[in-house]
Formats: sequence, structure tokens, C-alpha cells
Amino acid sequence: MPVEGGSSSGSTSAARHPKQKRKAHSLSIRRTNSTEDRPPGIQRGDMLEGQDSKLPLSLRNNLLDLFGQIEREFENLYIENLELRREIDSLNERLTGDGQTVDGGDPTKGALKTKASHSTSQLSQKLKTTYKASTSKIVSSFKATTGSRALCQLLKEYVGHRDGIWDLSVTRTQPVVLGTASADHSALLWSIETGKCVLRYAGHAGSVNSIKFHPTEQMALTASGDQTAHIWRYMVQLPAPQPPPDVSVSSSALFFTGHLFTLSQVKIDEGRDLEEGEVDGEGFCEVPTVRVATATLKSHQGVVIAADWLVGGRQVVTASWDRAANLYEVETSELVHTLTGHDQELTHCCTHPTQRLVVTSSRDTTFRLWDFRDPSIHSVNVFQGHTDTVTSAVFTVGDNVVSGSDDRTVKVWDLKNMRSPIATIRTDSAVNRISVSANQRIIALPHDNRQVRLFDMSGVRLARLPRSNRMGHRRMVCCTAWNEENQSCNLFTCGFDRQAIGWNINIPALLQEK
Repeated sequence: MPVEGGSSSGSTSAARHPKQKRKAHSLSIRRTNSTEDRPPGIQRGDMLEGQDSKLPLSLRNNLLDLFGQIEREFENLYIENLELRREIDSLNERLTGDGQTVDGGDPTKGALKTKASHSTSQLSQKLKTTYKASTSKIVSSFKATTGSRALCQLLKEYVGHRDGIWDLSVTRTQPVVLGTASADHSALLWSIETGKCVLRYAGHAGSVNSIKFHPTEQMALTASGDQTAHIWRYMVQLPAPQPPPDVSVSSSALFFTGHLFTLSQVKIDEGRDLEEGEVDGEGFCEVPTVRVATATLKSHQGVVIAADWLVGGRQVVTASWDRAANLYEVETSELVHTLTGHDQELTHCCTHPTQRLVVTSSRDTTFRLWDFRDPSIHSVNVFQGHTDTVTSAVFTVGDNVVSGSDDRTVKVWDLKNMRSPIATIRTDSAVNRISVSANQRIIALPHDNRQVRLFDMSGVRLARLPRSNRMGHRRMVCCTAWNEENQSCNLFTCGFDRQAIGWNINIPALLQEK
């Protein structure tokens, strides 16, 4: 959670299942054994010196590491499958034992036979359920490790902030740039194609907790731990995209046991020079910097955690830890309405893309729908579908609201009948700021446990973004944002590891696979 005026540290860890602990223990043992099996004094790369290859040794070592990860992953699945077979055999023995007791008993004891038959039926059902769940788990594991890499590919990393990134957004007007809001008191604008920082906003005195762009003009709205929200104008000139490197194998793909790796993903961990717009240990490089806001919104008495533009861009709404949301006129910075009713701090706010509707979420486990379509009546509806903090609630292009929570669930609601959710997604970790693609209505879920998962509106899981020591986020993922105007880099994520990542999601193939 963003803190007032300062930096962030640490992340929430998801509790591990006992089976996962045993799994991790066995993994460490196998790694030790594999090291012991290697002849002393011989490194991994030396084992291939006798083979004819034109690849550099360092690159071959990285490839071997990746293949080793694949082998360990399949070994995990094999061991888990053996455990499941033992469980099934045990249930079969119990099932057979109960059947023999019934057959060998007194046939006149009808009641006892009926009871035993019922018990047998229960065991049979339990056996089927266990087998089905186990099989689904194995299939899901294969799907996550093989399909996700082919359908979800990392394209670009945006590195330059000095602290965790809370929020990101993509401009709705040309030129299209990516904006990030960070606990280092700054907001940065990035060239999506080159990954370079093109502008820095340094007008806040506290953590920048959210960033949203005006629907038609080159203006940005940022919310901060300094208890204010700023509206500021920007002008950027995007650098020319660099031509791709002339490497004959750069587009080659390596297939092994169902995994797909492109050589662009096999990164050599060597030192690199600081790019323009990135940060060294002492400060920012030379990029254009905006330090003065066009308008400052000051009515809150606590951290402003989020802000958004209402349809048309003439008004904005802000959400604060003072338990209130405020509605402002952009032209005059005048406070129009104060929206009260939440019992605890607000965590997020979102506006409908085509109607004057606002949804606010809170630590009080509720989210509220505010209706400003009728100027004389400002109605509010309270929804209590979660059991822990509602971290975000967002509108879709249609008539739905999607809410995420620390209770590890995501719920899809129908605006026309919001008495109960039409779909519930249960996950294994707290959910942070979610986003829904406008065209395909795919939900992107960022988790405390560093995972990012994709679901459709009916709650069916589509994919998990690949993550390893060399790919993906290394700490909690805070936010996701879709960019469907760009067919290449169409999903962005950000987190506590101080970086944003651009992904290519093959949506047609994803939906076809479902």
C-alpha cells in the first residue's frame, strides 16, 4: 500500500500449502544431487566443448540453464503424479475393503448393507473428485508452462524509477506513450517502442500513487501521498525506433519438451551502459522535466490514493485515505461534491468510459457505485461481496463492474442487477489493481505473489504471464493496463521491483485455445 510522502518497501507473501513446501524441499535435494553427479572441476559449459556449435559459450550456458529448469519442472510433475497415484491406490484399497465387508456380512442385515453401500458410494465419489482435481492440476501446470510462453511474450522493460511503481496508464491520444507513477515522488512518460524515458513530472512532494491521461488532450492527472492531485500538461517527442540487430539467429526459436524460447528471452547478465532517461545511483539523466502543475486539487486531509477523469474530461474524481472521494471541475479546480459513506480508507476509484458513473473501493470490504447522470440526483449503491479490502473495482465497456480484493477473489457484476456477482474467480494470492481489455474483455490480475493471470469475463482462466529469474517481475505486481491500439505491445504491468514491463498477448490464439 502506498505511504504518505515516502517510499515503499517489502511485499505481502502468500502462505504456502504444505504440499508446496514438500515440493520445494525435494527440489533443493534434486539440485544438490545434480551438482554432485557432475564430474568435479567440470563446469556446465565445458561439457559441450567437444560439440560443434557456433553459439558463444555464455549463451550456451544460459540455454543449458533454461533446459535444466524445464527438466526440473517435469521432474516435479512426475513426483507429484506418483504421490497422487499412491493416494488413489489407498482410496481404492479402502473402497475394496468396504465392499468385501458388505458382501461377507449377514444378508439379512439390510440396514447395515445400505449404510455400507452409501459409504462405498461416498468413497467412490471422493475418488473421482480427487482424480479429477489431480488431473486438472497437472494439465493446468502443463498449460501454464508451455502455452503461456508461446501466447504471452515479454517485449520491453521500462527501467528508470528509484522506487516501486504503483500505477501505470497509456495515453488515449497521439503520440501514444506509457505513463508510470512511483513511490520515488515522480511520474515518467516512456516511448513504448524504444523503452526510453521521454519526460519526467516532478511536481509532487510525496509518493505518486496513480496516473491517468485526459481522453482527448495532452494532459495527465496524478494522485499523491502529499494529499493533493495534480493536473499537468505534457509535450513529448518520441525517439525514432532503432532498427533490429542484424543477428542471423535473433528470430530463431528453440523447442524442447513443449516449451518455446526465443533468443531475445535468453538474456546475458552483463553490465550495460545507462540509457537516456534511466536512473543512476545519484539521480535522473537529462530528460525534459515538468515541475509545475496546471492545476492543484487540495481538498483532502489524507493521502490521495487514486484519481480519474470523468467522461468528457471536464471533471475529475479523487479517492483518499480520509475516507472520502471528491469531484472537481477541471477548468476552475473547484470542489463540486464530496462523496462520503465509506467506513475506512479508500483504495481506488474508477470512472465509466461512456457514462457519468464512478465506482470507489475501500478497506471496509465494500465498493460503492455513484451515479451522476441526473444532475439533481446523485444516487449511491453499496456492494458487500468481499470479506477483505477491495483493492480495486473497474468498469468494462459494457454493463459490468469487476472488483478485486485481498480476500484472493475477483468478482464480475452486472450493473443492471448487482445483488450478486455473475462470476467469481478464486486465486491463491491477494489481487491488486486489475484492468479489463476494452475489445476482448479479458481481465488481467496482478498478484502479491508476483504472478499475473488472465481470465475471461465468465471466470475461465486463459493464461499466466511467464515468470522466472530472468523474466517477469521479481517482487509484488501492483497494476496492469491494456493497450489494444498497439497490436504488438498490448499489456503492461508494474511492481515493487521498480520496473514496468510490456507484453505481447496473442489474444486470438488465447481465445481459440480456450
